Amino acid sequence: MSLPLPDRRGVLRGSLAASAALTLPMALGSAPAFARSGRPKAGWGVQTGDVTTDSGLVWVRSDRPARMIVETSATESFRRTRRWNGPLLGPGTDFTGTTRLHGLPSGEQIHYRVLLADPDDPRRTGEPVAGTFRTASARRRDGVRFLWSGDLAGQGWGINPDFGGYRIYDAMARLDPDFFLCSGDNIYADGPIESSVTLPDGSVWRNVTTEEKSKVAETLAEFRGAFRYNLLDANLRRFNAQVPSIVQWDDHEVLNNWYPGEILTDARYTEKNVDVLAARAWRAFSEYFPVSTLRRPSGRVHRVVHHSPLLDVFVLDMRSYRNANSPGTQPTDPQGILGAEQLAWLKRELSRSRAVWKVIASDMPLGLVVPDTGDGRPDVEAVAQGDPGAPLGRELQIAELLRFVKHRRITGTVWLTADVHHTSAQHYRPERAAFNDFEPFWEFVSGPLNAGAFPATRLDGTFGPERVFLKAPTVSNVSPADGYQFFGEVEIDGGSGELTVRLREADGTVLFTKVLQPGRVGQ
Repeated sequence: MSLPLPDRRGVLRGSLAASAALTLPMALGSAPAFARSGRPKAGWGVQTGDVTTDSGLVWVRSDRPARMIVETSATESFRRTRRWNGPLLGPGTDFTGTTRLHGLPSGEQIHYRVLLADPDDPRRTGEPVAGTFRTASARRRDGVRFLWSGDLAGQGWGINPDFGGYRIYDAMARLDPDFFLCSGDNIYADGPIESSVTLPDGSVWRNVTTEEKSKVAETLAEFRGAFRYNLLDANLRRFNAQVPSIVQWDDHEVLNNWYPGEILTDARYTEKNVDVLAARAWRAFSEYFPVSTLRRPSGRVHRVVHHSPLLDVFVLDMRSYRNANSPGTQPTDPQGILGAEQLAWLKRELSRSRAVWKVIASDMPLGLVVPDTGDGRPDVEAVAQGDPGAPLGRELQIAELLRFVKHRRITGTVWLTADVHHTSAQHYRPERAAFNDFEPFWEFVSGPLNAGAFPATRLDGTFGPERVFLKAPTVSNVSPADGYQFFGEVEIDGGSGELTVRLREADGTVLFTKVLQPGRVGQ
């Protein structure tokens, strides 16, 4: 299927997209002195995050100590600019930094460029690196379009120049989304990247490799290197310069199926305390992504991004506050997968939301059984534990949340997730469920972006899911060369308020479409 032609936002972005490969920095307009020997450089590109109607975060990494400066303009010519003085970038943050832009006009294309200045001589600046993003519109009639997916560089499938690198990002950029929701597993810290992998047909998958990705990440430097690895891909850097992100994390930012307090038996690790590894991973994550809540003293991943009158995005963290993985059959479970404090936060924010649609960005699916069978344990990794009866274990917390949504008459909730390395659509209905004190809802799954694809997991009947659509391989760890790489699209019409979900393949081909109506507690 051919992709749609760009709309007016795409036209605005078009000339930038052509020049934003970012393998070499750009010099634009009347910017200060261009890059010369000894001046800071921003070879890792730029990215923006958590964009709202009047604000956004801009990220960059320098190759040496530098002062971050951001200039914004309504036009790509940068004839009239507004300047934002950012932080001093140094080794304490791996030379990364984020600057918050505020007081921006809503629903407008913002052109920006990042300058890196010598801390000892502000007149000495590197060549600027440019990007663009569109602020969310304060007017409902303008509509919203965004994409989501997850799972990048997993199972040993890294950046393959012969394959075109992470080419799925070019297909996503052509759809000109307002933002991209990354549903976790942005890196595979526990997955070394080898220089080559022999495929079942005898051909060879060739990876770009780095020293940090040659082993599992344990040190802060290795976690930082895992995040830098993905930025070696020109497709991703171009995408970052054009499309803002909303980023959450899941297990592979640390290691497979981890939970707080876990002590490893994996012989690959010299550091066995998962809490130590998670703290290092958290620090690297906070350095390499522009996330609004990470700028606060009590930084955290879970947050609500108030995008526009049409949309609030509730970003969950199902990793940091969970209890230990277990068979999930306990009759009481106050901690669950979210923790009591996060559950209270989610209830409060859902009840306060006045947006037409409340997208719940979940890093794990609800009704799909995701096992954790390490060391022969019959444990579960997500929510569902395979018993189709009344809620037990972590299901109890989800049942409490679904009951709350029903009784508070909270309209327009839709669940989006990734994690399981296939794409599907599940409809949850109380008439099919063992627990029935909730209103019907949809859960849509997409991914991976560039990782191994896996067969579908089985459904748990506790909340009555029906798998309406599925595309997955029949064998495990299918390479990106053999397909089964996916992303999803959500489009909200500004006139009718209808929300349309499209599940797409890596080239943009639409596999499944579902249209949901606004103003309903259940769908």
